[in-house]
Amino acid sequence: MTFVLGKMSIIMDNKNCFHCGKEYTTREEIQFDAKSFCCVGCKTVYEIFSQNDLICYYDFQSAPGATPQEIKGKYDFLDDEKIQSKLLEFQENNTHIVSLYIPHIHCSSCIWILENLQKLQKGVSTSQVNFTQKKVRITYNAEITSLKEIVNLLSSIGYEPYISLENYETGKKEIDRSLIYKLGIAFFCFGNIMLLSFPEYFEVDEFWINKYRNFFRTLIFFLSLPSFLYSASGYYISAYKSIKSKMLNIDIPIALGIIVMFVRSVIDITFNYGQGFFDSLTGLVFFMLLGKLFQQKTYDFLSFERDYKSYFPIAVSLVSPEGNEKPCQIYDIEKGDRLMIRNQELIPVDGILISPKTSLDYSFVTGEAIPIEKKSGDKVFAGGKQMGGIIEMEVLFSVSQSYLTQLWSNDVFQKKIDQKHKSITDNVSQYFTPALLLLAFGSLIFWLFINAYIAFNVFTAVLIVACPCALALTAPFTLGNVLRIMGKNKLYLKNAQVIEQMAKVDTIVFDKTGTITSSLKSNIEYVGETLSQVEFAKIKSIVRNSNHPLSRKLYEFLPQSQVAEISNYEEIVGKGMLATIENTSYKIGSLQLINNSEIIEEDKNTKVHIEIDNAYKGYFVFNHQYREGLHDLFFELNSNNYQTIVLSGDNDGEREFLKTILPESTTLVFNQKPEQKLEFIEKLQKEGKNVMMVGDGLNDAGALAQSNIGIALSENVNVFSPACDGIMDASQFQKLFHYIQYSKNAMKTIYMSFVLSLLYNAVGLTFALSGELSPLFAAIIMPMSAITIVSFVTILSKFYGKKIK
Repeated sequence: MTFVLGKMSIIMDNKNCFHCGKEYTTREEIQFDAKSFCCVGCKTVYEIFSQNDLICYYDFQSAPGATPQEIKGKYDFLDDEKIQSKLLEFQENNTHIVSLYIPHIHCSSCIWILENLQKLQKGVSTSQVNFTQKKVRITYNAEITSLKEIVNLLSSIGYEPYISLENYETGKKEIDRSLIYKLGIAFFCFGNIMLLSFPEYFEVDEFWINKYRNFFRTLIFFLSLPSFLYSASGYYISAYKSIKSKMLNIDIPIALGIIVMFVRSVIDITFNYGQGFFDSLTGLVFFMLLGKLFQQKTYDFLSFERDYKSYFPIAVSLVSPEGNEKPCQIYDIEKGDRLMIRNQELIPVDGILISPKTSLDYSFVTGEAIPIEKKSGDKVFAGGKQMGGIIEMEVLFSVSQSYLTQLWSNDVFQKKIDQKHKSITDNVSQYFTPALLLLAFGSLIFWLFINAYIAFNVFTAVLIVACPCALALTAPFTLGNVLRIMGKNKLYLKNAQVIEQMAKVDTIVFDKTGTITSSLKSNIEYVGETLSQVEFAKIKSIVRNSNHPLSRKLYEFLPQSQVAEISNYEEIVGKGMLATIENTSYKIGSLQLINNSEIIEEDKNTKVHIEIDNAYKGYFVFNHQYREGLHDLFFELNSNNYQTIVLSGDNDGEREFLKTILPESTTLVFNQKPEQKLEFIEKLQKEGKNVMMVGDGLNDAGALAQSNIGIALSENVNVFSPACDGIMDASQFQKLFHYIQYSKNAMKTIYMSFVLSLLYNAVGLTFALSGELSPLFAAIIMPMSAITIVSFVTILSKFYGKKIK
């Protein structure tokens, strides 16, 4: 840049800021640590990162930052506790959790710095970035720092959050309509340019040549500018950022093709070589944006199909005004409802505790395993696990406003899954763009020696027709569609990656009680000393607190009676329950809990023993009712070379019966404690097995988490385990083999659509290189290929999905 002052000229070079990349003149330059910055704000951010050993921020991408804005006093309203309570997702003692929307999140550097906030701000324990939603979820200690300090810190380093109380209260979201506007302008330009080009198409002479041709061409030029400069701007920005970060994405050849076509068209009309390619240019932009809109709408459709309702088929116990209990679908819960939460159940919604006191384990939310004591009137948050007896609570918000869905998707519970289909897409895209550019320039040079006019057409057509959009869409669209179809068939998976892992399963481990046996059906008989109706009523009151399948069956079996007040309650996993009612102690559970060496089991049926005030009374014997289709399912799995194992915490009293209904190759393992189940799964994995664990989500939580795929079976109780990968409605148990086969067919569909996409590119390139494909037709064909691939995977997914039914 040159300024002339009298006879003296001052040359001012433009430079780019080391932090934000913004261009500035040498007069504005600020030097620090041998680096140049555009303003004091960017220099200050660099100093902060430097002092906290966070300079790696600049290694992921050059100039990734944003210039911090002046924010003095802007966020003082965050000192108001009422406003804070509306923004916070979780607020227990000093542990607070908040999710903030940060528009500037755009690259790996952003993710890295935002997930290292604990190095910049004392009191911040964890911060997790959701890149697609541009949100960061921050857990902090309210004694050490505050929400206002965190927001001010984010703003000072160029990541100012967007906070709107209206959005938090009503759930409204701003809708980005920029793509619609760009598409509308592109269509307007394309349509009018085509109309004004008719005389050129039909080679009209006479008055056209002498009077109006130059005027019409000039008008067409100006009509092309909004499409070229605005509608196609997204491709230029994406290509620029890609080159800046030294990574080649597919928008580079598209942007290059558009620019070359525009420049060539301007040269044509300027030197009167012809009418140019403005019709092809605006048509190209229009059809590419149309394809992008189609893709966006399809993603929105898939996202809508998998809302929070799809994740939770589980039910909770709703208490009516008359005091009666009934199961209620979790998404039917409304504000003001009264819920009954049993031992080890997760609280599904925020609410107010009605019961006198309780202990809650919020380790699923905060990572802290120390139970928190609550008393009547205290607020309880969704995600807490009830520890102890039964409690009642009143609902404050519906389930959509809780964060059970976030809990399930928490990084803590994510398993390392080998995403082969992703690596295929990434590898192809990585090499596709440089290969495409090389091919395009090679064909341009080749055709220049034959026909310069055709050379330009070939160059542009190659850049456009070989777009691997269809290739990139294959995996996400297939898996998204399969996820939706499985949800409709009552298998609710955590994410799309679970489908791929399910396709690799070769060993399936089943829990017995509550999994291959129904927790709703059982023949129960009491054997032992005669108990009074009062004692039976107290036993019913105790088992009412537990979610174990045997407790649920026993509760349903015992006669209706008034609920007794329990002063002390404890449930020992895998053993049973200890309780005190009116100074009388009760032990209900296995022989391990009773610990009486004089008792000898003559048979090995499943039993629940009763001890009152250290005096053994007798036991309830359970004759299990096995699930419908169990025999067929195991033989179907066995005939398809799946290893099947029954892993149970019960004794082996039903071993002989199971041998008669299950295939000979089925392994039966009994008397396993929860930690032994986990070790058994681990041993199988060390042998190279891909293990699926199917359990009820209670005593199996550890095994579900350890297995490659953990499926929790849900009947009519809240048995949700955040560590599971899927929830299956118990009525669909016999369809398990078909779910697994469907996942295999999903992967087959992905590979088939990969081949179809590559075949399309090969055919398109053949015509483009031969000079027989115009850029406009290439632009029309490109979105059509995406539509073809999406239609192909949708039809095939539905076809295979019908086999589940």
